[in-house]
Amino acid sequence: MDLKKSGIDYLLVNTTNQFLLEYSPIEENSCHKLTGFTGDTGDSLLCPNGKAKLFVDGRYHTQADQEVDHTKVEVVKLGLGEKQDDAICLSIKPDSVLGVVTKKVSQKRLEYLKTMLAETNVTIKPLSEDSFDTPYDKQGQKAEVISEELTGAGFEEKIKKLEKPALFTNSEEITYLTNLRNFEQNCAVKIDGKLLLLKDKNILFTDTEISNPSGFEVMPLSSFDGYIKEINDGVRVDKSTINAYDYSLLRNPIPEKSPVKMMKSVKNKAELEHLKYCFEMTNKALFETRKFIQENENISEYDIDKELTKNFKKFGAKSQSFTSIVARNQNSALAHYMKSSKDEIVKDGDLVLIDCGAYYEGGLATDITRVFVKGNPSELHKKVYTTVLKMFLNAFNYQVIEGVTTGFEIDALTREYLESNKVDGFVFSHGLGHGLGVCVHEAPPNLSKNEIAKTPIHNNMCFTIEPGLYSEKHFGVRLENSCYLENGIIKSFSNMCYEKKLIDFSMLTDDEKEWLSQFEVL
Repeated sequence: MDLKKSGIDYLLVNTTNQFLLEYSPIEENSCHKLTGFTGDTGDSLLCPNGKAKLFVDGRYHTQADQEVDHTKVEVVKLGLGEKQDDAICLSIKPDSVLGVVTKKVSQKRLEYLKTMLAETNVTIKPLSEDSFDTPYDKQGQKAEVISEELTGAGFEEKIKKLEKPALFTNSEEITYLTNLRNFEQNCAVKIDGKLLLLKDKNILFTDTEISNPSGFEVMPLSSFDGYIKEINDGVRVDKSTINAYDYSLLRNPIPEKSPVKMMKSVKNKAELEHLKYCFEMTNKALFETRKFIQENENISEYDIDKELTKNFKKFGAKSQSFTSIVARNQNSALAHYMKSSKDEIVKDGDLVLIDCGAYYEGGLATDITRVFVKGNPSELHKKVYTTVLKMFLNAFNYQVIEGVTTGFEIDALTREYLESNKVDGFVFSHGLGHGLGVCVHEAPPNLSKNEIAKTPIHNNMCFTIEPGLYSEKHFGVRLENSCYLENGIIKSFSNMCYEKKLIDFSMLTDDEKEWLSQFEVL
């Protein structure tokens, strides 16, 4: 792209699409097209000299270094708690013009960038089209309505809690409200669209084919712009989830935090019971894969991934909830490694990390991570594995005060523990956990050093606890359980075993041994 011809000095290039999804199809990932980086999060800045800066958090530091051409792309590595947009703003020279594709940033983010850049007299030029976009046909996909036996509430019951008129453009919120699921996608079940709730009718603008919609009518996504411009009444909308272009179409927007975020984060009885079943099946799929690793020789990451996929189908999964991570030795130090290489052969003494999940009939995601060893582990294997296990056990048994305790506090406790139990050369480079629901990452709740983690945790919220330690020179260990809060007590959906030969029991306190006894150790 010729920046000068476009009247700009810099261009913000995003990983996301117009629905601002965390996991956008790679076909819609403009940042990937510019930099070669395949990670799901991390935007880039095209600079006047023709080079790009790629901004990535600790999960992607090594991956970004491996994937980009460093003669064309500078990797800017963000520390824990460091805001990406602050780093982007610091990279832009004063008195410049920044081009921003308004369909690829939220209204809230656009306003933040404007405020930050005003201090250095940087002007933002809104762009309606992304020059890196290529045609990507999603026509013909179909969605199905999930039974209320699994969702616990129908569309009409859910929207009774919402004030109208209101507009929802977040795919996860729309999927939750409508009880629709699209199982034809790869590693997702969400419905992309825009849901407009009016006093006399409800309209879902989408290109997904929906049979027998109940409680709302369906219109093509292409008709949204013209329709929304004619709405004179005030429309409630969340600036953090609507893209800036769509926000500009509203005649009378009423900004408010989306009440659906909290609605979908607190699961009802039917959802919890279904998730318990889903994790029982997920455990079986992963346990069968564990046996495959133990009983077979000369198998690769690719072979293990293929076996895992087969086992998910065997135990009833409709699809996987994200691309599985099957990582041997040093590859396990990449938090989001996804190559599953045929060339990576598992040998005696090797570690294998598997991070996986699936969707079943109810369209709620499962997520679990375990680490296995082929043959006998080294002392370093045992030390790191046991340290991570202790981090999990202490976080899992945190004394939660329902509606008061936050994920920020639980994350902080885990880091305080690690500070006095460091393993040389190994770092904990990501948040402790995330919410779980229609998408494998949901917020609230959140367990991290980020501001969003300061939301109190309530009963029936579902979230992961997944501490990890990583060394580029050696390996990584992450142990992840998906959990929920019941009467102020954290409980685990999963009872997938931990590996006895990787545990140094002399490192465990009596309390930790008692806590561990709740789980299988084989």
